[in-house]
Amino acid sequence: MQINGLILTFPKEIKLLISAFIIVLSVGFYSGILFVGETSTAKPNGIEEQYLGNEFNEDATVMKFKKSEQEMLTLVHNHILSMSIIFFLVGLILSTTKLNKKLKLFLIIEPFLSVILTFGGLYFLWSGLLWMKYIVMISGFFMVVCFTLSILIILKQLLILKK
Repeated sequence: MQINGLILTFPKEIKLLISAFIIVLSVGFYSGILFVGETSTAKPNGIEEQYLGNEFNEDATVMKFKKSEQEMLTLVHNHILSMSIIFFLVGLILSTTKLNKKLKLFLIIEPFLSVILTFGGLYFLWSGLLWMKYIVMISGFFMVVCFTLSILIILKQLLILKK
């Protein structure tokens, strides 16, 4: 079965359903990214401070304490489960787009690697591997870029009318 470009043949109702889903999903995804920016400043030291605390930093304007193991396990568990579902659904829709096979495969698989590296990395950072903050930052960046490219490709192809 040929699925490359199948999205172009979907009936209007399915295209509207997918569009609504992608738009609402994007609002949730990007509001989460805004939250990250507000809580950790999206810089290596900000990421470290968010999970390890800053109670010994005399220059800190807002006091933060090291997360408990229960908080970390909850954060990792919830994010890995929810993000895997998000990227599975986006990947499933993306698989129906008309796109270069290698690019499509990269955009479908890479976010799963980034989810493991980002949230597993946060746990390892919390455990004391301070260099993981750089892995978290880089993998988080790739996750956002892949999500953004995927939704833009999907939305663009949903707007293409059948001939």
